[in-house]
Amino acid sequence: MPEQDPAHPSAHLGPTEHIRTYPFDPAESLSGVGMRVGPMGAGGPWEGVAAPSRRAHRIDFHVLLFFRAGPVRHMIDFTEYEAGAGDILWIRPGQVHGFSATDEYVGTSLTMQPGFLPRAIVEATGMYRYDRPPLLHPDEAQQAAIQASLEQLQREYLDTSTLPLSLHTSVLRHTLTAFMLRVAHVSAQAAADALEPQADTTFTRFRAAVEKQFTTNHSVSAYADELGYSRRTLVRAVRAATGLTPKAFIDRRVVLEAKRLLAHTDLPVGRIGAAVGVPDSANFSKYFQQHAGVTPAGFRAEQV
Repeated sequence: MPEQDPAHPSAHLGPTEHIRTYPFDPAESLSGVGMRVGPMGAGGPWEGVAAPSRRAHRIDFHVLLFFRAGPVRHMIDFTEYEAGAGDILWIRPGQVHGFSATDEYVGTSLTMQPGFLPRAIVEATGMYRYDRPPLLHPDEAQQAAIQASLEQLQREYLDTSTLPLSLHTSVLRHTLTAFMLRVAHVSAQAAADALEPQADTTFTRFRAAVEKQFTTNHSVSAYADELGYSRRTLVRAVRAATGLTPKAFIDRRVVLEAKRLLAHTDLPVGRIGAAVGVPDSANFSKYFQQHAGVTPAGFRAEQV
């Protein structure tokens, strides 16, 4: 298990209280490479491998599920998505998700470790674009191209004998890059269809900073100073990318984390407030109700 970032809320919780995080284990990949591709099993998404719990949990790696049958209902951060044949579900690191207890997962799963692909490819494919919809509906031509590319990737993944490990890994990275560019094209189209504009570099840097610091830093001015932008520049960039003010963007991230902890842990409300940077219990309850429209206790009761 990799070390947790001390700024991450789950780093401050007891071993039985926080939302369980499943790391990517290269030892479970063929040849120990930083990716895995194969059929979904009846008992979980990875046949022949210990599958993550069907209870809600975090992952610290990318998961892409390619469905050959459906419908399948899958929860990601309090939204239930229904995937059908030909659809793709893209779950990004840090997201809380849960497998359906009744639906059968039929298709192919792809998992990859952060850092397996070069940074330029990560940026080009929007691998950390949390603003993009996780459920993708490629058209017939896109499905055929993606399926052919996925089959090629799986062949390269399984071929561990014709090349030395270093070359095998390089071939996998190149093949995975080509494949992810196809998926990213569908993802970008879905975002455009939802009228979600492309984020510029200013917003990308702001979003990354918020993801690292939202449990301790809720100040727009502090983020602007740290990133070297004027407050006005930051406001313009965030509003263009999301339609939100920077403060609303921060608040949305804080409330999402609070919802995760309320729904998936037994922590007292006061400790959850402290974990997301609002240590006073009364202030946290007021803050949560203002942004979620319900008290923390009321939200938790709704999840039962």
